[in-house]
Amino acid sequence: MTDTAIVVCLLLAEFWAAAMAAPGIPGHAAQRPSLAAPARRVLHGSNLDPLLAAARGLTTSNTAPAPNTQAERKPPAARIDSRKTGQPAAQQPAKTRPKPAKKPPAPRTAAPPEAPKLPSGPLEEDTGYRGIWYANQPSGDQYRFKYSGGLATYPQQHIPIAWYSPQAKKTFFVYGGRPPDANRLLHMVSYFDHQTGMVPRPRILLDKQTDDAHDNPTLAVDDAGFVWVFSNAHGTGRPAFLCRSRSPLAIEAFDHLLTTNFSYSQPWYVPHDGFCFLHTRYTAGRRFLFVGYSADGRHWDGVLPLAQIQQGHYQISCAQGSRIATAMNYHPTAGGLNARTNLYYLESPDGGRSWTNAQGQPLELPLTEVHNPALVHDYQRQGLLVYLKDMGFDAQGRPVILFLTSRHYASGPEGDPRIWRTARWTGSRWEIREAFSSDHNYDFGSLYLEPGQVWRVIAPTEPGPQPYNPGGEVVVWISRDQGISWQKAKQLTEHSRFNHTYIRRPVNAHPDFYALWADGDTREPSVSHLYFTDREGSHVWRLPANQDGPTRPEMVR
Repeated sequence: MTDTAIVVCLLLAEFWAAAMAAPGIPGHAAQRPSLAAPARRVLHGSNLDPLLAAARGLTTSNTAPAPNTQAERKPPAARIDSRKTGQPAAQQPAKTRPKPAKKPPAPRTAAPPEAPKLPSGPLEEDTGYRGIWYANQPSGDQYRFKYSGGLATYPQQHIPIAWYSPQAKKTFFVYGGRPPDANRLLHMVSYFDHQTGMVPRPRILLDKQTDDAHDNPTLAVDDAGFVWVFSNAHGTGRPAFLCRSRSPLAIEAFDHLLTTNFSYSQPWYVPHDGFCFLHTRYTAGRRFLFVGYSADGRHWDGVLPLAQIQQGHYQISCAQGSRIATAMNYHPTAGGLNARTNLYYLESPDGGRSWTNAQGQPLELPLTEVHNPALVHDYQRQGLLVYLKDMGFDAQGRPVILFLTSRHYASGPEGDPRIWRTARWTGSRWEIREAFSSDHNYDFGSLYLEPGQVWRVIAPTEPGPQPYNPGGEVVVWISRDQGISWQKAKQLTEHSRFNHTYIRRPVNAHPDFYALWADGDTREPSVSHLYFTDREGSHVWRLPANQDGPTRPEMVR
């Protein structure tokens, strides 16, 4: 075949992939749908419709994971046991870093079942709480990966993963678990009973047939108390699923409602209205942002594209009644996700149907230009990367965004200083302040905007046993002057065996179950435990790895 023929074939393949990934709206790439009357199509039951699918024709048999970009290729799945297991050598070693002494052996892979079993009735109980281990982008140096570790509560773009119900007096939560003998992702659902102080055996919702923690689930609880679980896909190589509990305020039985495709789901249930569903869809490897609506979770009334700038975006979000807000960065054409930068803010007063910037100026969607009315700060001009952490509304109802800036995407001191910052809307302008620092871009913590103008951050900002890898030792930071100054109020963990990662905040967080996270070795596969703490940080509890029935979690601090 000639060089010209090869080029033509590649261009045709890319065009076909983009066409298959389009959301099924004629003229989608050029047409901006009306905010007042978005295109309306209906999803019934488990039918796969282009509106919520990133690829047409995706079925449960088409589950082979496929990397979306060179930067996100990950090592093969690894079996977890008590022995130390090697990892593959780096694909793109950094020139300035020491090379490993020898090439480690490839990890063993545990074969998954042939097809996922989707829930339709009672769920199987597991024997305890075990988190998934995951690694992304081998680096070929002492840090081993761009990021890695016990990632049961990863990533921050999956919101919410825990939800306190005052009616049930329980905090329901989901996480990425695994079987005892293999590092294979299981979607787990459980709760903390605030009346008894115990947790039941967790339930296995489904086997996602991958070790990719990007497929971790999210959840929401509706007005009637039904628990909804959104099972994500990482790109278009695997399907995504929507399931609902068979009974209100209970996890013993679930029903599968929908097979489709979405990534980085952020389902917000708006009281007496329904779902505002923020999510990502991959188009030729680009991560574009969308929002969908549903009154009952079964029938979906169209999708609105939010942002499609160059190689795409990551976003975080929060909700206050029907008011939905999202903060995002963007991925430049040169560098993609490893060059993520800039900070943007959008909000909706009506459950996601119309969108403005912080000033209230209506936005023409999707956003397609780097400089647009939603821009909070241009960090690209400063040569800084932007890693989103959390956001919320303060006592005055004004948005506050927590994020980190860095100078390099990789693990190690090249990215220092890694500065955590807050951006607060004052009513007339964005006020951006430095808070504190940590040693990795993927150190993740949660922001709590409490009464009395108390701002609290619970995050692994102290170096852990594996410095310059994700996570570390968990710290409580407090500000009482709207982020002008911060005090290290308490250190929750120390002398840990593994780094602690991805501290997550429940919706309606109860003081007794205020943050949930996992731990794990960040340089090789390991076991991973799950932990939680209370608002005051008086203790840290570990969820049982083995249990026969309802168990009181072990106090480890």
